[in-house]
Amino acid sequence: MQTTTTMAPLRSVIWVSLVTALLLLVPLLAMQFTREVNWSPMDFAVAGGMLFFAGMAWTLLSAKSAKSANIAYRLAAAIAVATALLLAWGNLAVGLIGSEHNPANLMYAGVIGIAVIGVLAARGRALGLSRALFATALAQALVGVIALAGGLGAGEPPGRWGILILNGGFVALFALSGWLFARAARGQAG
Repeated sequence: MQTTTTMAPLRSVIWVSLVTALLLLVPLLAMQFTREVNWSPMDFAVAGGMLFFAGMAWTLLSAKSAKSANIAYRLAAAIAVATALLLAWGNLAVGLIGSEHNPANLMYAGVIGIAVIGVLAARGRALGLSRALFATALAQALVGVIALAGGLGAGEPPGRWGILILNGGFVALFALSGWLFARAARGQAG
């Protein structure tokens, strides 16, 4: 007989899989009614993988705070996961520096990589997660500075102001998540 503890991870995978499948029904249904939505099987695979990964990341991070019911920790985790998902999705869909085909957009993979490595190294500890998200915000800012200083994507949408605003928004969201994790760490220590 299996215990609730051993069933919890399987239950999480099932729920995240179901939510991912339901979200993928939206573009599938839209394709039946309009030519504006035209996803290939690869588009569905990539989107499904990103949504599943984001869902599992949220599930694993929020499970760390389940015992203490720390709202700041859960909110920080939600913001971090959603911001990383939006960064990856937007970059793949249309590109944040010029078009999606501009090789300068590959710098954002480094931003996501820093976030993933930092989160894994923190092992669920709020203070470590705070540091990881502040490092991610710094990396995001650095990408924006490099893009603007190097004239990358100049003359292409979103343009210099668009690059500044988009990167600034992502920096703010990653920093907000880092601040919330720091607040959660203070709440755990007190």
